[in-house]
Amino acid sequence: MSVSAYPGAANPVQPRERQVDVAIIGAGPAGLTAGYLLTKAGLSVAIIERDQTYVGGISRTVEHEGYRFDIGGHRFFSKSKQVVDLWNEILPDDFISRPRMSRIYYEGKFYSYPLRAFEALWNLGIVRSTLCMASFAKAKALPKKQVKSFEDWTVNQFGHKLYSIFFKTYTEKVWGMPCDEMSADWAAQRIKGLSLWGAVVDGLKRSLGLNKRPNNGMQAKTLLEEFRYPRLGPGMMWDAARDKIVATGKGEVLMGHALKQLASDGHRGWRLTASHDGGETVIRAAHAISSAPMRELAARLHPLPATSIAAKQLRYRDFLTVALKIRSDDLFPDNWIYIHDSKVKVGRIQNFRSWSPEMVPDESVACVGLEYFCFEGDGLWSMADEDLVELATRELALLGLVSAEQVIGGAVVRQEKAYPVYDEDYAAHVDAMRRELEGRYPTLHMVGRNGMHRYNNQDHAMMTAMLTVENILQGERVYDVWCVNEDAEYHEAGNEGAEAALPAARRAVSEDQAAALESVREVPERIAAPRRDAA
Repeated sequence: MSVSAYPGAANPVQPRERQVDVAIIGAGPAGLTAGYLLTKAGLSVAIIERDQTYVGGISRTVEHEGYRFDIGGHRFFSKSKQVVDLWNEILPDDFISRPRMSRIYYEGKFYSYPLRAFEALWNLGIVRSTLCMASFAKAKALPKKQVKSFEDWTVNQFGHKLYSIFFKTYTEKVWGMPCDEMSADWAAQRIKGLSLWGAVVDGLKRSLGLNKRPNNGMQAKTLLEEFRYPRLGPGMMWDAARDKIVATGKGEVLMGHALKQLASDGHRGWRLTASHDGGETVIRAAHAISSAPMRELAARLHPLPATSIAAKQLRYRDFLTVALKIRSDDLFPDNWIYIHDSKVKVGRIQNFRSWSPEMVPDESVACVGLEYFCFEGDGLWSMADEDLVELATRELALLGLVSAEQVIGGAVVRQEKAYPVYDEDYAAHVDAMRRELEGRYPTLHMVGRNGMHRYNNQDHAMMTAMLTVENILQGERVYDVWCVNEDAEYHEAGNEGAEAALPAARRAVSEDQAAALESVREVPERIAAPRRDAA
């Protein structure tokens, strides 16, 4: 190994101090992947996690009275064989295969997602469909010539009527900013491949038996029909990773430990101070891996980096889940449905039994999670749990999915910093901080979604950790963990594990590694100066 021991190894370790090869901040997918691979290679690690109970970060599974909640919904799919193999290694016997189904719910009817234009027009009825087609014809005859925003691009593609029904409401709920302020480039990437006229013609052919092609009239790539899923939720994977790390005798996971300071010792090593209920713990290490939000890392580094002011400008979108227990059969077979209705604040509803029957212990009870997108500290975020349960119950009834009397209990799970915000300055802020820290500290490594301020998938977060481990073992940055394809295809298109691994001893990532790194998703950017404090 080319990992050098901490220079002060010969000195007596003070009480409440630990000394390891690598200190890891955050026990999410990236932090636990790094810890698992490092201990497997024989290195010692200490992982700090602020949460008192759960590992897995946004991929954790929260349990309440025997019911399990997936925070955001996590399909275990990757085009990287290395990632798939690692999942199988950590959790070899507990995957189940589940059908993939997601739909849009609008005015009491379900619509396929991704949108099937012919089905949508049929469900909307003759009058509204006629108005939609007239709006579409107008957009094609008189398109907006200056296409700058998400709204401009989508109206040109589908007409204002369909845009207002199927795109505007949900998009603004998720991202907390108006569609006319979002970049048109994001719309083109997110909705590419769907031709309204082509879909209508194709639907008519299929209804007359003239088109036998097994597709939905869309030109976009087909999404996977099924996916693998841990039978007790995604947290089962990360609980197993934690247990395997501890079982090696080379690693520990310190729960309820929040990062207070990460200080350079002046000898390429680190002194990490974590606060907890019992006081403070100090971890000395040769390397430090951070999956903490870049904004928080910069504020806790010592000496304070010059780019800490830039890092402070990075922003995040948060969300919360209100899980309701309902005395009823399952309300719908979908993994989740998207709520396109401006009368309610809920953006998406998960059906936990559709993820895994074992998530819901009572067969006579349906358990769903209503997801609300918000900003930490705003009205929704700050509501009392009982008020949020009441709101969710009221909105389910308003949508016509259940009556309020059927709800027999609920719980609230808040997830801060769920989505890094891509505003007009974020890229410059991230690049400045990355360059400074990599230039000054070759033994400090940033990984994962918030650690790199990128809207990563689970497999991408894992691959950044996998490459970081290789860099640590080699004693230099052999791989650039930031090499992400900025025009990535949607991550659930294609075959799982389709990219075979190539030899790892190379500075360019292999095709297999790139298959995970390229799964990063686009998020909207603003096109104008912010008109609101949020987003």
